[in-house]
Amino acid sequence: MILEVYADVVCPWCYVGERRLEEALSLRPGLEVERRWRPFQLQPGMPEGGMPWDVYARRKFGGELNARGSFARLTEVGRSEGIRFDFNRVASAPNTVDAHRLILHAEGAGRGTQWKLVDALFGAYFSDGRNLNDHGELAAVAADVGLDPDEVRSHLAGDGGKAEVRASQEEAYGRGIQGVPFYVFDGVRTVSGAQPVEAFLRALDGARVGQEG
Repeated sequence: MILEVYADVVCPWCYVGERRLEEALSLRPGLEVERRWRPFQLQPGMPEGGMPWDVYARRKFGGELNARGSFARLTEVGRSEGIRFDFNRVASAPNTVDAHRLILHAEGAGRGTQWKLVDALFGAYFSDGRNLNDHGELAAVAADVGLDPDEVRSHLAGDGGKAEVRASQEEAYGRGIQGVPFYVFDGVRTVSGAQPVEAFLRALDGARVGQEG
């Protein structure tokens, strides 16, 4: 089964959705699922170097105080999923092209490395407040999941993956996807948003029945 995951690493609900999907997959151990990361930038017009969090918060939320207030519920939801959201440590609003390029680069590393990296990038941003625009920070996160940091820096210094990130965004728009997380099961069944585990199980089971039929 092919499972396409449209998400962004600075999307808190994508982090929640990732954890719930992981739980659903663990409850279907006999099901062969190939997950594919599909880049989707929540802020495709973000300046290349990102911007300070307080500047971004004023533009998007009408002020940092409003932003922090809107994240209070997320902190509680995250705790129930084993996620430590620490929005007080978030200092930047990055352009996530390079983070997406890094995730695509990790696809061939094997042993689930790509999805370990996805989880590590979520944690680096939302728990540790690391700057995902910084190639050194990205390389350090990649090293934590077994990737060669020098190879990562070399990859990010070039243009590899940029076209793929743009193409994924356009493909998402073509499918009518305007927000993430968004999940496509075998090209037919979809789940929109960080739904409960049961919703993912229904989609997995429905897609499996479709395969068998």
